[in-house]
Amino acid sequence: MSRRRWRPAPTLAGLLVLVLSALLSASAAGTATAGAPRPGKVPLTELTVVAEQVAFGLQRPIALTGLPDGRMLIAEKNGTVRAYHPDTGLAAEPVLDLTARVDTSGNERGLLGITPAPDFARTGMLYVAYTSLPDGALTLARLPISAPARLQVLLTQEHAEYNNHNGGQVAFGRDGYLYWSLGDGGHANDPYKAGQDLGTLLGKIVRIDVNRSCGAKPYCVPRDNPFVRTPGARPEIWLYGLRNPWRFSVDKLDNSLWIGDVGQGLVEEINHIRPWQGGANLGWSCREGTPVFDPEQCRPGVKYTDPVFEYEHYMTESCSVTGGVVYRGSATPEAWGTYIASDYCSTLAFAVRPKPWGGYESAIIGNFPIQPTAIDADVHGELYALSDLPGWLSRIRFERVQPAPSSEPANR
Repeated sequence: MSRRRWRPAPTLAGLLVLVLSALLSASAAGTATAGAPRPGKVPLTELTVVAEQVAFGLQRPIALTGLPDGRMLIAEKNGTVRAYHPDTGLAAEPVLDLTARVDTSGNERGLLGITPAPDFARTGMLYVAYTSLPDGALTLARLPISAPARLQVLLTQEHAEYNNHNGGQVAFGRDGYLYWSLGDGGHANDPYKAGQDLGTLLGKIVRIDVNRSCGAKPYCVPRDNPFVRTPGARPEIWLYGLRNPWRFSVDKLDNSLWIGDVGQGLVEEINHIRPWQGGANLGWSCREGTPVFDPEQCRPGVKYTDPVFEYEHYMTESCSVTGGVVYRGSATPEAWGTYIASDYCSTLAFAVRPKPWGGYESAIIGNFPIQPTAIDADVHGELYALSDLPGWLSRIRFERVQPAPSSEPANR
């Protein structure tokens, strides 16, 4: 177990939020599949993660997603997409090649995100995020997996000067809308002061309706997006105040977002945003996690949403959070409802779980394989993780363990 100090961030939960949370949980439970596992009651300290390597030979694998037919699609940084099936292994040839479109200059540019449309089984439609040639513009596009020449660009954001902080996660919510994360513009110290600027998509998570077109745009902005009527604001924005959201996921049970946001050098943070929190300000670059980072970016009367978990970056083995997913599989019912994430350098496995009446419990429950770049689930809710330079795909499972005796509680 690591010697580093770590702490969950303080959470203020009012009575109204608790009531809404209880109602939403009841509603979600009513729509869940019959026989689905109930949330685990065992302490997080009685769980550990175990990894089994199932594929190798990938070239800088950076994102993955599950398909209805049981396959996992794996995006490689250079623009190729490989397919893995547990019965047949890793396919020899890519199922998709976007290398002619993707700018891979610098360590963080490339093909960054991939997700199937909700009706993928019928349409074969994929949504991808990448940095595009010639200048690294952040690009959201869709294409049929069988006809890549029909790729359609939906939305772009200029990002030419610096090659880092590109975000790049894409995912559909239970509401049918598409969510996309974008970094703050790169370099360090939020050079464009983009995090708190509603006039740019940099440092944001956007939410759009890709099932309709509005005017010249191949998408529409949902009417309940929080800044639709805010003068000067981009209406696509759902959340703001992010630095480099490297992997967010949507919990399909309640449509909440879990976001791993990479810190500057002090702390790494994980945020949990409920569906009614659209418009939340996650703080950057006024704050880095909960500590103040740049007082000049702090505004009187502005409400900042605290992370639900943060851990120390400075003078530790950690360097960059890799956001994960909520476990909704059936292999380990005790872990059901637990969010799991990691760090690219330390590989620690962070487990976070909401408490029934407010707040969160947290624990370190082992380690992921080296250099985790993405953690995601297959169609059955079971977990997989990618390892960057080794080019590995690993199956991740939970096991029950007896907690080690300790004079200090592991959960706070």
